[in-house]
Amino acid sequence: MRNLALCLVAAAWLSMVQSAPQRAEEPIAIISQESNIEPDGSYNYNYETANGIKAEETGTLKKATSPDSSDVIIAKGSFSYTSPEGNLITLNYAADDENGFQPQGDHLPTPPPIPPAIQKALDYLLSLPPAKRR
Repeated sequence: MRNLALCLVAAAWLSMVQSAPQRAEEPIAIISQESNIEPDGSYNYNYETANGIKAEETGTLKKATSPDSSDVIIAKGSFSYTSPEGNLITLNYAADDENGFQPQGDHLPTPPPIPPAIQKALDYLLSLPPAKRR
């Protein structure tokens, strides 16, 4: 019975320790920050933090080219940070209504090259007249 009481006391103490607020990390300071929004919806912003994170983006209005479409905002920007391994990671991107989101960065995976035999077959298929491609 005494062992049961000690186990219950230990379990209660452990649950209190686990539920206690953990020490929070200090907030990261913002070194610089700018933001500008125009009446037409175009914008730009940038910021930099004390831990080396940087970001910037510009959005420009693209007017509709036909009555069936609407105005859109085209965005271009980048951000960078240091990975846990100590490498600088930079991502540049563009986003528009025609090509969607297009990220670019050395850290992004890329597809392997097409083997020469497969490329030769693809080139041959593309050289056939349209009626014979089926």
